[in-house]
Amino acid sequence: MSFSLNEVDGMAKRATRGAGYSWGIAEEAGKATRALSAHGLDGSGLLAGLLERSSQLSPGDLTPQNTEADWNGAAGLLCPLMAGTTLADYASRIGPREIAIDQVLYPALIIPFAVNAARQIKATLALTWTDIRVVCSGSAFSVQGPDKALNVATCDRLTLRQGGDVGTPLTRQSRATPAPADWATLGSFAHRTYAPATDASRLSGAGAGLSDND
Repeated sequence: MSFSLNEVDGMAKRATRGAGYSWGIAEEAGKATRALSAHGLDGSGLLAGLLERSSQLSPGDLTPQNTEADWNGAAGLLCPLMAGTTLADYASRIGPREIAIDQVLYPALIIPFAVNAARQIKATLALTWTDIRVVCSGSAFSVQGPDKALNVATCDRLTLRQGGDVGTPLTRQSRATPAPADWATLGSFAHRTYAPATDASRLSGAGAGLSDND
């Protein structure tokens, strides 16, 4: 089944919030998942995998602790959403020196944040991990490498530096077709954001009340 990019964005945002992230990070997750999906990548599957992996940990433990050296998380792992938002704040300091980000979960989720960083500094940025090289401009990106490496659950080290030729960017898509299991996983996390019904909420609902008009 296919979904509009707006539906992908909304589901991703609610699911990320349901997994324990702040609404601000959840909004960024929605945008990132949408952006990947808009370029034909499996944004929903990547996010579903991340949320299953990270939901048992505090987002603070998955946040870069030091940006003056290699980026590491307190739990030994880094969340791409937390690293990505840090990258947005750090963009103006990106130069020819390589930035190394260690033990990143689902590293492809960082790509949209790198695109935004490239837009801020008006330069291309190259991301590499395992057998993958991604080059981002401020509006598009290209990917070199196999899908298996692109969708890896964890990479030991992701590097980022200025430069690189985007070449032929990925073709944009208007809809996404996530795997049913991944969409269901996101739906399960999103459901946690719904407040349980109470007697008061039932009485305030449309058509509810104790008046008898007969």
